[in-house]
Amino acid sequence: MSNHRESTIENMSLQEEKPKRIGMHLSTAGGVFTAAGRAQAMGANTFQIFSSSPRMWRPAKLSADHCDQMKKLRVEYDCEPLVIHASYLINLCSQSEDVRRNSIAAFRGEVERALALGAEYLVLHPGSWKGLSREQGLELAAESIQGAIARVPWQSCNFRILIENTAGAEFSLGGSFDQVGELILRLESVAPVGVCLDTCHTHVAGYDLVSAEGYEPTIAQIAAVIGLDNIKVWHMNDAKAPRGSKLDRHEHIGEGTIGLEPFRRILNDDRFSHCAFIAETPVDEEGDQERDLLALKSLAARKVPV
Repeated sequence: MSNHRESTIENMSLQEEKPKRIGMHLSTAGGVFTAAGRAQAMGANTFQIFSSSPRMWRPAKLSADHCDQMKKLRVEYDCEPLVIHASYLINLCSQSEDVRRNSIAAFRGEVERALALGAEYLVLHPGSWKGLSREQGLELAAESIQGAIARVPWQSCNFRILIENTAGAEFSLGGSFDQVGELILRLESVAPVGVCLDTCHTHVAGYDLVSAEGYEPTIAQIAAVIGLDNIKVWHMNDAKAPRGSKLDRHEHIGEGTIGLEPFRRILNDDRFSHCAFIAETPVDEEGDQERDLLALKSLAARKVPV
């Protein structure tokens, strides 16, 4: 009994000491694997990349050597998870059959590249249902994702597609927690899915992460319609625009309308201890990414407001 208790305490201690995973969206200039070195150099232990140009339909071809180097470097640097962000062009609930067909093919390519790189997560904006009903948009998005992953051997991999909430623009699927939750429900039996929450998107969509009084009701709503265990990644972005504006404009940590305290609160919320925290803040000057990363790491180490 004593040995069991000591083992349990030791395991709990190891879990408590497990470092928070905090990183940035990084460039892949010079080869996709170079992002791992950039993460290591700036002190990040997780990172996000594009596996191909986010604004071109024609995909990049990844060499097997570059994929192997990425896997090797991530092990060497203890850098996980690897998060890939899907192309901005993909619209899996478009009313246009041509756009939807191209989007399905492009998303399938995203999944294949993610698996080749050994990525744990692939973040997706489902798209716009303009010209359709909300219900039709949800149905098309779910069908398109299922079609894109058909016959792709993801089952044996530690891999999930993460639906990201959006800034709440009209017709943008994922602009509310309800829509994200509904899409997860439609997909969970046929695809490896989870959720990525963006602080800027959440804020400008009208949810309150900023005030101490509003934070808990917001988290309770996330828990009710999405499930906290489904949240795998937080995109940690301050916002240039005010709450409820529906304008997706990212700002440096602590310099926007969200401010520092909400980031400290999220980073130190035990309900999100399983998550990776990745910033997609602007690069206006040399050293901006390092400064934003340091801000997040400092807030994660600070348990009480200052």
